Amino acid sequence: GEKNIASLTEDGLIQRLHETVPCLEAVVNQLLMPVKPAACWHGRVPRIADGTCLSKPGSQGTDRRLHGVYDLASGGFTHLELTDRHGGEALDRGQPVAGEIRVADRGHGNAQTWQRFCENSQGNADDIARMRWSTVRLIDENGDLFDLIKWLESLPPEIETHEIEVRVQSGKHQTPTPIRLVARRNTPEATEAALKKPRQKASRRQSQIDPRSFVAAGVLILATSLAKEAFPASEVQAVYRPRRQIEPAFKRMKPLPRIDKPRTKTAAGTRCRLYAHLMVAQLGDDLSQDFLESFPARPF
Repeated sequence: GEKNIASLTEDGLIQRLHETVPCLEAVVNQLLMPVKPAACWHGRVPRIADGTCLSKPGSQGTDRRLHGVYDLASGGFTHLELTDRHGGEALDRGQPVAGEIRVADRGHGNAQTWQRFCENSQGNADDIARMRWSTVRLIDENGDLFDLIKWLESLPPEIETHEIEVRVQSGKHQTPTPIRLVARRNTPEATEAALKKPRQKASRRQSQIDPRSFVAAGVLILATSLAKEAFPASEVQAVYRPRRQIEPAFKRMKPLPRIDKPRTKTAAGTRCRLYAHLMVAQLGDDLSQDFLESFPARPF
């Protein structure tokens, strides 16, 4: 080096930087650990789970994914996790805490993650997730397959919200998990938006849209473990609505150090750079929270 303290080649420096990934990841996780979860909704802790895509310059697709859990009370992340492009969205990314209600969109609504989240929480946390009609195996009270589309078609049109208790099963030999479905009719605009992707997919494949997609597009389906007696359908819908508050948090994080455009060439280098930037972003967010909570010395 310039001070003649040590001699280090470029390859040696890169190797040592790569070895810092576990340390940087541990520091990020430590910064994200809340002192005490704040209950801000009916004595519960609402948290939103979502993910965002990261791409290298010139890339035509997703190279990595950043998964997060966002606490509505504190206005910050409690969990951040980097995966490659194959790392799918999952409800159980991030350890649940007692009293938590994990809220997620339909990318997280699958039987395997529901059951893992239930096991990890040991009955001390609940979830609300939007559900696709075609990706979950549902069982009725008699142990038979529950036909979700048939149930939706049977709902009286004059009633806006409906609900039913079923069970979700990740495999034929897995013990079904009780779950409650809350269905609310979509507006014409929301129905049209829900049909956009099925139409694009059918157009690419030069095929017809599955008729069941038209039925499902007209209804917002939420699956939850919350008890009906304590949390009626209107309350379940109310806590699901703020789920998009995690999106501005991701957007605030991306532009500052260009975290969405990593320029490294190796997977370890990318993880090293991204975790370092996540650490800086978290420290900056903590400082801004302290600033926003302080009152000015005198009126403006």
